[in-house]
Amino acid sequence: MSKSAVKKIQAIRGMNDLLPSDSPRWQFFEAKVRQLMLRYGFNEIRTPIVEQTALFARSIGEVTDIVEKEMYTFDDRNSESLTLRPEGTASCVRAAMEHGLLYNQTQRLWYQGPMFRYERPQKGRYRQFHQIGVETFGFDGPDIDAEVILLSARLWQELGLMEHVTLELNSLGSSEARAAYRDTLVAYFEQHHDVLDEDSKRRLTSNPLRILDSKNPAMAEMLDGAPQLMNHLDAESQAHFEQLTKMLEAAGIAYVINPRLVRGLDYYCRTVFEWTTTALGSQGTVCAGGRYDGLVEQLGGKPTPAVGFAMGIERLILLLETLELIPDDALGGCDVYLLPMDDSATTAAITLAEQLRGELPELRLQLHCGGGSFKSRIKKADKSTATIAILIGEDEIASQSATVKFLRDDREQQSVPQAALGRTLGELLTANA
Repeated sequence: MSKSAVKKIQAIRGMNDLLPSDSPRWQFFEAKVRQLMLRYGFNEIRTPIVEQTALFARSIGEVTDIVEKEMYTFDDRNSESLTLRPEGTASCVRAAMEHGLLYNQTQRLWYQGPMFRYERPQKGRYRQFHQIGVETFGFDGPDIDAEVILLSARLWQELGLMEHVTLELNSLGSSEARAAYRDTLVAYFEQHHDVLDEDSKRRLTSNPLRILDSKNPAMAEMLDGAPQLMNHLDAESQAHFEQLTKMLEAAGIAYVINPRLVRGLDYYCRTVFEWTTTALGSQGTVCAGGRYDGLVEQLGGKPTPAVGFAMGIERLILLLETLELIPDDALGGCDVYLLPMDDSATTAAITLAEQLRGELPELRLQLHCGGGSFKSRIKKADKSTATIAILIGEDEIASQSATVKFLRDDREQQSVPQAALGRTLGELLTANA
């Protein structure tokens, strides 16, 4: 077979490469998140990408779209059904239970990593997507609900996104109150059965609360008239929600109550929230979470109060790019380009590069490699993001100096002793910052 006949292997649809030009944007965002988690006292947990299929069937629910249509599931060599994780909460709960992290103690955890769902790829939404999640365990009061919401709000503030997002709140009440509300809702939908689309008719018996979340415009008027869960809350849930809103107001966090905001999974209760934006065109969710006191018990543990949220990194990076909120100095590149003027100066250049890296740990220095004419070496320095080039040739080696050439400013180049080069570069780069 000729080389031209060999079929090129490409990435699987919906699973994207992160190229060197994109990585700095991710690193900028991830660094903000990591710093924030440390400041709020959250500890990182890392779980396997592959879990037993039963974990997600039991946590998410067998009749959900995720389990029925979107999971990557396969049998391993022992005929055990395994699944690439479609979300992070279930894995986090499984790990916390397995390692005794929930026994008579509280936990504030966070994670990041790839998730997998077989859905139609679109801008900002992929089959392999990356998620950051926060999960807290053992806290019953509304103060932890407020804390995780305030953590997310702090992230938006630090990224410059606060004016572009809206906090939407609702309460799902207790499981008993929600069961009674569910019956009321089903009765209402049955009165308007002819308006329901096929998806909603299917959900009428399996998950009627999810019908409230429908985006079908033909159902909008009917949904607006549906009974509101907020009017069917138990007294404890009502008090919990009122305390939460007071805490948010005291912290200066604006919110809107959205009675149609639901998390259609049975383990959710009381507080649910979403941060939404219109900056990407139609309204989209950039972060969603809530209280899920029933999940640990659902997975075989003791009843444990829990609150968390998750956000998709791809969507947030897209939002930051669209609004041009990623600073230029976060986009990678180098500060200094060090080049030997010819091959005879290569060893001296390498030695000097290592000296400077030792003296200035924060310095982004790129060493010219690969030879070439002096003209081509300077050309590569110009093409780099460096503002300064350091030249080493025969004369510089003899005098133990280096020539500092300014690539972006109309300034005369200068000769600097190698012993003082670190200090000089530090001053020059600080002045340019």
